[in-house]
Amino acid sequence: MGSLLQGFTKSLAMTFLSEVGDKTFFAAAILAMRYPRRLVLAGCLSALIVMTILSATLGWAAPNLISRKWTHHITTILFFGFGLWSLWDGFKGAGGSEELAEVEAELDSDMKKTKDQSKKDSSKIEDEQKKQKRPFLTAFFSPIFLKAFSINFFGEWGDKSQLATIGLAADENPVGVVLGGILAQTLCTTAAVLGGKSLASQISERIVALSGGMLFIIFGIQSFLTPVDA
Repeated sequence: MGSLLQGFTKSLAMTFLSEVGDKTFFAAAILAMRYPRRLVLAGCLSALIVMTILSATLGWAAPNLISRKWTHHITTILFFGFGLWSLWDGFKGAGGSEELAEVEAELDSDMKKTKDQSKKDSSKIEDEQKKQKRPFLTAFFSPIFLKAFSINFFGEWGDKSQLATIGLAADENPVGVVLGGILAQTLCTTAAVLGGKSLASQISERIVALSGGMLFIIFGIQSFLTPVDA
């Protein structure tokens, strides 16, 4: 198993390049333009931190279920597979503007549904809020927080970055992987929330995909050349 610093560095670079220009990145940028930024940032970051810890825990537990030799080989294959996948997306991708428009359209349709439903229950909610005022709880469990949390959590589930985190934690120090992943998620999400749609529209998804693909290939070569611990 690699050192804490090695796991941290790999996780930081891999997560950062995987998340910049990702759907969850665009979703955070769009949500921040429509709702209070602190609630959007809190919801998005909470979901991504929970997902990072969960993924790293699965990766850490994998060698206890399968031999370390097999988890090492599976991780190597994942790195090469994700590298080729990212390079393919980079070469054939149409750019970040279409991805941004797609995410915005999804959020718009979702907002219309929730608006129609909220109109019916608005009077009941107002009565309940008058009866019990809980500023702290309502700030962290408001519909905006839950919306940001659910969009990011389920958007990351089964994503390339989640599977790569599981594989990385199986082969490297899981604590380093968690710390690197959380730092990268914090940097990306904060930039998306503060920069908003203007920043998201300027990101070249093609360059990010090609850079991420090359990084995955480098990790795959390193993993292939690294001897497996007994």
